[in-house]
Amino acid sequence: MTSTYNFSTDGFHSTAPGASLCLGTGVHGGVDWMRKLAFRYRRVKEMYNTYRNNVGGLIGAPKRETPNCVNVLVTTTQLIPALAKVLLYGLGSVFPIENIYSATKTGKESCFERIMQRFGRKAVYIVIGDGVEEEQGAKKHNMPFWRISCHADLEALRHALELEYL
Repeated sequence: MTSTYNFSTDGFHSTAPGASLCLGTGVHGGVDWMRKLAFRYRRVKEMYNTYRNNVGGLIGAPKRETPNCVNVLVTTTQLIPALAKVLLYGLGSVFPIENIYSATKTGKESCFERIMQRFGRKAVYIVIGDGVEEEQGAKKHNMPFWRISCHADLEALRHALELEYL
């Protein structure tokens, strides 16, 4: 079972900044490396199938059901296609329609400012993303930024949320 596999000791932690794949530095293509890679992909598939219809289950009930917290989505996709994607990916219960912002015409910076006006400057914001634009916007507004570039980043985010670091 992949749930007992120790990913932190299998040598697949990338030390390169901005790496898009969390691949190890060993001999790529070797039998052991390929076995570990296949095991990682089986674990990703297992997690995907477990949470594909219950994304909220990935972060756990305490964080998912916190009444004084909200999820806000800012995307460069136009609004109607963004709404369709949210529904197709089963995220409608995670992102209420009034919390979905399209930055297509105004930019993410403008959306961040509108969100801060709506919820107030004293609210705690955490920006999660993979791009420079959201990272710069987060820095400008003194918001913590959590970069997601691979599966391990999602696991680390889940762990940080469970431990209430964020």
